[in-house]
Amino acid sequence: MRDKYPKLAEIPFNSTNKYQLSVHKNPNSSETEHILVMKGAPESILYRCSTIMIQGKEQPLDEELKDAFQHAYVKLGSLGERVLGFCHFSLPDDQFPEGFTFDTEDVNFTTENLCFLGLMSMIDPPRAAVPDAVAKCRSAGIKVIMVTGDHPITAKAIAKGVGIISEGNETVEDIAARLNVPVGDVNPRLPGIFHLL
Repeated sequence: MRDKYPKLAEIPFNSTNKYQLSVHKNPNSSETEHILVMKGAPESILYRCSTIMIQGKEQPLDEELKDAFQHAYVKLGSLGERVLGFCHFSLPDDQFPEGFTFDTEDVNFTTENLCFLGLMSMIDPPRAAVPDAVAKCRSAGIKVIMVTGDHPITAKAIAKGVGIISEGNETVEDIAARLNVPVGDVNPRLPGIFHLL
């Protein structure tokens, strides 16, 4: 696949953009000369899309489809799965002819109005010894903190799975949802509160 679609330019993943992008030469003569593909944090990918591919046909990305995306994303994340979003865009030949030089520093091609392709989730399970290590730290009076780049929904599921958030404890977000108030209105100093940053 890599030989068939040679990479011409790439913007590596970084924690600011939360996506990785590459432009490839398209060997299909019936399509445009170049194709842009992007993967990353689902909310970052969806934000850059205006259409969606459904059963091989590109159609407008409406609010109903965005809601379905959000539901699927939350469901997968709450299982402790890492979720990635994918999209693509056929770069128009009149703007990006054969031999065009793609500049990834001073980006000279579109990164918006892309076509959403879908989500993929994968599990990266914690090591088997983690729950026991967390329990030992707690019994020794050590406060355990998890630092992760995962979405807060995924982080919460993993933290519960390894015992960082124990049964009966709530996150600030849980309390805000239960009381139907903004997160900023919850006192972060209440006992048993965990923060998802």
